[in-house]
Amino acid sequence: MAIEKVFPMTQAGKEKLEQELENLKTVKRKEVVERIKIARSFGDLSENSEYDSAKEEQAFVEGRITTLENMIRNAKIIAEDDISGDSVSLGRSVTFVELPDGEEETYTIVGSAEADPFEGKISNDSPIAKSLIGKKIDDEVTVQTPGGEMNVRIVTIK
Repeated sequence: MAIEKVFPMTQAGKEKLEQELENLKTVKRKEVVERIKIARSFGDLSENSEYDSAKEEQAFVEGRITTLENMIRNAKIIAEDDISGDSVSLGRSVTFVELPDGEEETYTIVGSAEADPFEGKISNDSPIAKSLIGKKIDDEVTVQTPGGEMNVRIVTIK
């Protein structure tokens, strides 16, 4: 039997996934079934783009439900005790200054299941997070990014 992947996440992140799962199961699933019924009423299914579109959406919704159930089942909640200390770790926010121009950026290191770069949450598997984890305030770190190397100095850790 294959070993299940563990998904580290905050309690808030798990709750967000549970809400999305509940919405998919109770609302979205019913909407898609209704779209399929309506599309079937149009007749010939072989040339029915509405039917094809609804079936594709149904496959996506069911796939997302399976993914979310797996993530929730294998969630490892990051406890407050796990994020204490003075170094960058999962569940902590880190502010760093890009060297030499001083552009400041703040990110919260989270598990891949709740990563959302637009909200300032980056995965612990990302190149930036991997470079910063374990470092302390005032440490200078070279981060490998797809765009090349970036040198940063850690300003704060919360």
